[in-house]
Amino acid sequence: MAFELPDLPYAHDALADKGMSKETLEYHHDLHHKAYVDNGNKLIAGTEWEGKSLEEIIKGTYQAGSVAQNGIFNNISQLWNHNQFWEMMGPGNSTMPGDLEKALVENFGSVDKFHEEFSAAGAGQFGSGWAWLVKDSDGSLKVTKTENGVNPVCFGQTALLGCDVWEHSYYIDFRNKRPAYLTNFLQNLVNWENVASRM
Repeated sequence: MAFELPDLPYAHDALADKGMSKETLEYHHDLHHKAYVDNGNKLIAGTEWEGKSLEEIIKGTYQAGSVAQNGIFNNISQLWNHNQFWEMMGPGNSTMPGDLEKALVENFGSVDKFHEEFSAAGAGQFGSGWAWLVKDSDGSLKVTKTENGVNPVCFGQTALLGCDVWEHSYYIDFRNKRPAYLTNFLQNLVNWENVASRM
C-alpha cells in the first residue's frame, strides 16, 4: 500500500502569528513533503521495501557514514521526518508538562540549557539537516544533529522533538537567519504536550 501525504494537523495559516507563514507551510508541506511521498512511493514500487513500514525501510536502507545515501532512504526518511515535524508544532500556547520539564532539568541542568544546546546543534549543522531531542536506549535525553534526512530511527533512538534546518523550512520567514528561526521554534512553535507524549 502506497504512503500518503498526511494532512496538516492545523490550517496553513494557523502558525502565521507565531513566525511560520502560510506561504512557508504551502511550500514546505504541500510541495516538499509531497515530493518525498511521491518519490518514495515510486522508488519502493516493486522492491523488497514495498509494503514495509517507514521505520523498517529507514533501518534497512540506512548506510552509516555514507554521504551519498540511496534515493529510497533519502525520500522515505524525509517523509518520516516531516510526518513528525508537523505534529511537534501547533497553534495556541503550549505549556511544557511537568514530567518533561523535570526530565530536561535532570539531563541538561535546566530548560534554558536544553534550549541553548538544541539551538546550537541546529545552527551548527553544516548544510541541510535536523536538530533533535532524543531519548536514547539507556533512557537518557540527548540533543543531536543529523545531516540531510538522517534521523533518530537510524540509531535506535526515540525522537521527542525535531527541527528541520533545511533552508526551505525557514528562508521565506527568516531568510538566512537560522539561529533566529531556531529560537522562534522553541519559544513559539513547539507543541510541548506532543513532545512529552513521546517519552
